[in-house]
Amino acid sequence: MKIFLHGLESSSRGAKGTFLRSLYPDMGIPDFKGSLAERMAALHDVLAGQKNIRLIGSSFGGLMATIFAMENPAAVDRIVLLAPALNFPEFAGYTIHRIEIPTWMIIGREDTVTPAEKVIPVARKIFADLHHSEVADDHMLSRTFRELDWESLLSA
Repeated sequence: MKIFLHGLESSSRGAKGTFLRSLYPDMGIPDFKGSLAERMAALHDVLAGQKNIRLIGSSFGGLMATIFAMENPAAVDRIVLLAPALNFPEFAGYTIHRIEIPTWMIIGREDTVTPAEKVIPVARKIFADLHHSEVADDHMLSRTFRELDWESLLSA
Protein backbone atom coordinates (compact mmCIF):
# COMPACT_ATOMS: atom_id res chain seq x y z
CA MET A 1 0.00 0.00 0.00
CA LYS A 2 1.27 3.45 -0.95
CA ILE A 3 0.16 6.40 1.16
CA PHE A 4 0.98 10.09 0.90
CA LEU A 5 0.97 12.23 4.06
CA HIS A 6 0.60 15.93 3.33
CA GLY A 7 2.13 18.82 5.24
CA LEU A 8 0.73 20.81 8.14
CA GLU A 9 -1.11 23.44 6.12
CA SER A 10 -1.80 21.33 3.03
CA SER A 11 -4.36 18.68 2.11
CA SER A 12 -4.94 15.74 -0.20
CA ARG A 13 -5.78 18.31 -2.88
CA GLY A 14 -2.42 20.10 -2.70
CA ALA A 15 0.08 20.03 -5.56
CA LYS A 16 1.96 16.92 -4.38
CA GLY A 17 -1.18 14.96 -3.51
CA THR A 18 -2.78 15.81 -6.86
CA PHE A 19 0.38 14.89 -8.75
CA LEU A 20 0.86 11.57 -6.93
CA ARG A 21 -2.81 10.66 -7.43
CA SER A 22 -2.30 11.16 -11.19
CA LEU A 23 0.66 8.74 -11.14
CA TYR A 24 -0.82 6.24 -8.68
CA PRO A 25 -4.64 6.34 -8.68
CA ASP A 26 -4.76 3.67 -5.95
CA MET A 27 -2.48 5.63 -3.58
CA GLY A 28 -4.02 6.50 -0.24
CA ILE A 29 -4.03 10.28 0.18
CA PRO A 30 -6.07 11.07 3.30
CA ASP A 31 -6.60 14.49 4.83
CA PHE A 32 -5.28 15.22 8.31
CA LYS A 33 -6.02 18.07 10.69
CA GLY A 34 -5.48 18.94 14.31
CA SER A 35 -2.51 18.38 16.58
CA LEU A 36 0.23 15.88 15.92
CA ALA A 37 -1.42 13.46 18.36
CA GLU A 38 -4.77 13.81 16.55
CA ARG A 39 -3.13 13.33 13.17
CA MET A 40 -1.20 10.27 14.38
CA ALA A 41 -4.39 8.71 15.79
CA ALA A 42 -6.10 9.25 12.43
CA LEU A 43 -3.11 7.76 10.59
CA HIS A 44 -3.15 4.69 12.83
CA ASP A 45 -6.85 4.28 12.03
CA VAL A 46 -6.21 4.56 8.26
CA LEU A 47 -3.34 2.04 8.34
CA ALA A 48 -4.69 -0.41 10.95
CA GLY A 49 -3.88 -3.95 9.89
CA GLN A 50 -2.00 -2.90 6.74
CA LYS A 51 1.37 -4.39 5.77
CA ASN A 52 3.94 -3.58 3.08
CA ILE A 53 3.26 0.12 3.51
CA ARG A 54 5.21 2.64 1.45
CA LEU A 55 5.03 5.98 3.23
CA ILE A 56 5.56 9.25 1.38
CA GLY A 57 5.60 12.19 3.76
CA SER A 58 5.93 15.88 2.97
CA SER A 59 7.10 18.24 5.73
CA PHE A 60 4.81 17.56 8.73
CA GLY A 61 3.69 14.44 6.86
CA GLY A 62 7.35 13.38 6.88
CA LEU A 63 7.39 13.76 10.64
CA MET A 64 4.23 11.63 10.81
CA ALA A 65 5.76 8.99 8.52
CA THR A 66 8.87 8.84 10.70
CA ILE A 67 6.86 8.41 13.90
CA PHE A 68 4.59 5.80 12.33
CA ALA A 69 7.63 3.81 11.12
CA MET A 70 9.20 3.97 14.59
CA GLU A 71 5.99 2.65 16.13
CA ASN A 72 5.20 0.07 13.41
CA PRO A 73 8.47 -1.05 11.79
CA ALA A 74 7.13 -4.44 10.68
CA ALA A 75 4.31 -2.80 8.69
CA VAL A 76 6.46 -0.40 6.65
CA ASP A 77 8.50 -1.40 3.56
CA ARG A 78 9.90 1.93 2.48
CA ILE A 79 9.84 5.62 3.38
CA VAL A 80 10.17 8.66 1.10
CA LEU A 81 10.53 11.97 2.92
CA LEU A 82 10.14 15.33 1.22
CA ALA A 83 11.60 18.11 3.39
CA PRO A 84 10.56 16.28 6.59
CA ALA A 85 9.82 18.34 9.70
CA LEU A 86 12.28 16.44 11.89
CA ASN A 87 13.39 19.76 13.37
CA PHE A 88 9.91 20.66 14.69
CA PRO A 89 9.41 20.85 18.48
CA GLU A 90 6.55 18.33 18.27
CA PHE A 91 9.13 15.62 17.54
CA ALA A 92 10.99 16.24 20.81
CA GLY A 93 8.36 14.37 22.83
CA TYR A 94 8.87 11.12 20.96
CA THR A 95 11.37 8.48 21.99
CA ILE A 96 13.64 8.12 19.03
CA HIS A 97 14.19 4.58 17.81
CA ARG A 98 16.61 3.70 15.03
CA ILE A 99 14.71 2.77 11.88
CA GLU A 100 16.14 0.03 9.65
CA ILE A 101 13.63 0.60 6.83
CA PRO A 102 15.07 1.87 3.52
CA THR A 103 14.48 5.63 3.51
CA TRP A 104 14.92 8.26 0.82
CA MET A 105 14.96 11.91 1.82
CA ILE A 106 14.88 14.87 -0.54
CA ILE A 107 15.47 18.30 0.95
CA GLY A 108 16.02 21.71 -0.60
CA ARG A 109 19.21 23.66 -0.09
CA GLU A 110 17.06 26.83 0.06
CA ASP A 111 14.64 25.38 2.65
CA THR A 112 14.21 27.76 5.59
CA VAL A 113 11.39 25.74 7.26
CA THR A 114 13.23 22.42 7.53
CA PRO A 115 16.83 23.46 6.81
CA ALA A 116 19.08 20.68 5.56
CA GLU A 117 21.75 21.53 8.14
CA LYS A 118 19.25 20.84 10.94
CA VAL A 119 17.31 17.93 9.44
CA ILE A 120 20.08 15.81 7.91
CA PRO A 121 21.96 15.21 11.21
CA VAL A 122 18.71 14.13 12.89
CA ALA A 123 17.86 11.86 9.95
CA ARG A 124 21.31 10.23 10.10
CA LYS A 125 20.70 9.36 13.76
CA ILE A 126 17.28 7.87 13.07
CA PHE A 127 17.53 6.08 9.72
CA ALA A 128 20.04 3.24 9.40
CA ASP A 129 19.44 2.92 5.64
CA LEU A 130 19.21 6.59 4.60
CA HIS A 131 19.64 7.84 1.04
CA HIS A 132 19.37 11.60 0.88
CA SER A 133 19.61 14.26 -1.77
CA GLU A 134 19.94 18.00 -1.40
CA VAL A 135 18.37 19.76 -4.34
CA ALA A 136 18.29 23.34 -5.63
CA ASP A 137 14.84 24.10 -4.24
CA ASP A 138 12.99 25.50 -1.24
CA HIS A 139 10.72 23.86 1.33
CA MET A 140 7.85 23.22 -1.08
CA LEU A 141 10.19 21.38 -3.50
CA SER A 142 7.93 22.77 -6.22
CA ARG A 143 10.74 22.75 -8.80
CA THR A 144 11.77 19.21 -7.90
CA PHE A 145 9.01 16.84 -6.82
CA ARG A 146 7.52 16.26 -10.29
CA GLU A 147 10.98 15.39 -11.68
CA LEU A 148 11.81 12.72 -9.09
CA ASP A 149 12.04 9.12 -10.26
CA TRP A 150 8.91 8.03 -8.41
CA GLU A 151 8.96 4.54 -9.90
CA SER A 152 12.41 3.88 -8.39
CA LEU A 153 11.56 5.64 -5.12
CA LEU A 154 8.47 3.51 -4.56
CA SER A 155 9.57 0.15 -5.98
CA ALA A 156 10.55 -2.68 -3.68
